[in-house]
Amino acid sequence: MGTISFHRELPKPSTSSSLTSSSTSSTSRTETVNGSHEFKIKGYSLAKGMGVGKYMASDAFMVGGYEWAIYFYPDGKSAEDNATYVSLFIALASEGTDVRALFELTLLDQSGKDRHKVHSHFGRMLESGPYTLKYRGSMWGYKRFFKRTLLETSDYLKDDCLSIRCCVGVVKSHTEGPKIYSITVPPSDIGQHFGKLLESGKGADVKFEVDGEIFDAHKLVLAARSPVFRAQLFGPLKDQNTQSIRVEDMEAPVFKVLILP
Repeated sequence: MGTISFHRELPKPSTSSSLTSSSTSSTSRTETVNGSHEFKIKGYSLAKGMGVGKYMASDAFMVGGYEWAIYFYPDGKSAEDNATYVSLFIALASEGTDVRALFELTLLDQSGKDRHKVHSHFGRMLESGPYTLKYRGSMWGYKRFFKRTLLETSDYLKDDCLSIRCCVGVVKSHTEGPKIYSITVPPSDIGQHFGKLLESGKGADVKFEVDGEIFDAHKLVLAARSPVFRAQLFGPLKDQNTQSIRVEDMEAPVFKVLILP
């Protein structure tokens, strides 16, 4: 049977010091928030002759936090064209200042051949960047979108109906910093589990005799909790018999407190 004696050691104050440095980063992202709306004009022939500068407007639709609307002028927007062309525009329909956006206006081919008439900012490099609408009512589009005589004999007009699709991409910028994740860690209850394991006696691989009383314990748990036990049980000078160890100069209740987590 091995023997073991205890004495209390105080931790030594740390004398080491170190310098720390940190670096941070952030990223500015500029992207578009995209949306589309399809506007059908039924009874096109009845809309002709309503007058230059007169328009038919779609319902307002929301993209990127702003309302937009499509404006179609059957007799054109400009008097100088003398109703030779139809005009097509997209307008900012809600309050806004210097709203930057990309646009696409498409007159849909209704023959099934997909030969749509498309004017688009998307998918190409713009020399001056996205278009800027200064205030509510600002427009982007074409006074001479399509010659009326050609439109009325084309596949874009079917059953006296035109179909127009508008895509809007509102430019948004934001800055991203490093992502910080917060995880709430519950208080450790490993001590309770070790205590229950000790009480059950399962897996116990060492016995201690203290003041005539026998205690079952687990070597690995004791070695993890005490450098004295670690040296006694696993050190280079460990006792030959570590199955049963006599503890001297200690009362049984005090030892029980020591081995319980």
